[in-house]
Amino acid sequence: MAEENENGQDRTESPSQKRLDDAREAGRVPRSRDLGAALLVLTGGISLRMLGGNFGTRLTAIMRDGLTLGHGEAGGNGTLMISRLSHSAVQGLIAAGPLLGLLVVAAVMGPLAIGGWTFSLTALVPDFTRLDPVAGFGRVFSLRGFIELSKAFARFVVVATVAVLVLRHEFRSYSTLGIEPVEVGITHALSLVSTAFIALGGALAAIALVDVPLAIWQYNKGLRMSRQEVRDEHKQTEGSPETRSRVRRVQQQLARRRMMSQVPKADVVITNPTHFAVALVYDEQKSRAPIVVAKGVELIALRIREIALEHQVPIVEAPPLARALHASCELGDEIPTRLYAAVAKVLTYVYQLRTARRGAGVKPVMPQIEVPEK
Repeated sequence: MAEENENGQDRTESPSQKRLDDAREAGRVPRSRDLGAALLVLTGGISLRMLGGNFGTRLTAIMRDGLTLGHGEAGGNGTLMISRLSHSAVQGLIAAGPLLGLLVVAAVMGPLAIGGWTFSLTALVPDFTRLDPVAGFGRVFSLRGFIELSKAFARFVVVATVAVLVLRHEFRSYSTLGIEPVEVGITHALSLVSTAFIALGGALAAIALVDVPLAIWQYNKGLRMSRQEVRDEHKQTEGSPETRSRVRRVQQQLARRRMMSQVPKADVVITNPTHFAVALVYDEQKSRAPIVVAKGVELIALRIREIALEHQVPIVEAPPLARALHASCELGDEIPTRLYAAVAKVLTYVYQLRTARRGAGVKPVMPQIEVPEK
């Protein structure tokens, strides 16, 4: 049966990236306690196997120094014994430093293996809903509670079985520890402990192989969404249709204002004459060809012409060329190569017209503008 949320809707959809990110910010990430325990125990066992000889030697030296008293010291007060105890404790911590360091690394790497690093203060906020006894019983007798109980029982059976097998196999070695010399006994004891840790760590690793996929599945299952939640999240992320429409209108208005501000800088405005208008700028030092800085139809074309008249920008009527430029160019584009010849005639006419207006030439005749059929 599909899981249901508080509103009774089926939670059949996979969690979105936003839902996963929100869960991580709240401190909810997949974790496997069995994986962390397996890494910790295996690290302890392997570390003892590798460092056991040196560790045993240092422990023997600490024991010998701590229990060796001179004639003058034997009759002293308790202050000397306290000093000896503190010195031995410090030496013991120094001797165990490498082992403790490796255990700390294993304890940190275990949780990070599947969930990664996360830090959230949200997890520290008290959640009084967890004190609800009805909800607590619901969690105990839920599918998740049954799975956790089954995991705990399987963990107990596996660990107990491995422990019994190790004890039976090493029983004779354990029983002879008391009659061995101190140095040999300590080193032998550390070796036996490392063997037991490695065996138990292997058992926990076998459990972790099942627990890790199960923890990831439970995590994703707990974050699944209903279709309504997916729609609501999409609406929150993208905005309602009305909001998106308003944003588009505002963007269009801003773009139109920026476009209109470029018309006074244009070299020429080519018109249809009433339906289309395209403003061109040509700076041979900055571009290979003229660039479209404004274009529009109907009312926008009318506004482009009005601004051009206000700023004395030449307006040339060339209907086929205006339609071709409007259809084939976007704002900021260079004109296509197939229109080079037509636009060159228009710009030549505009330059000649400006020269004539300054009284340095005869008023030119508007050339015939031909546009390729395509």
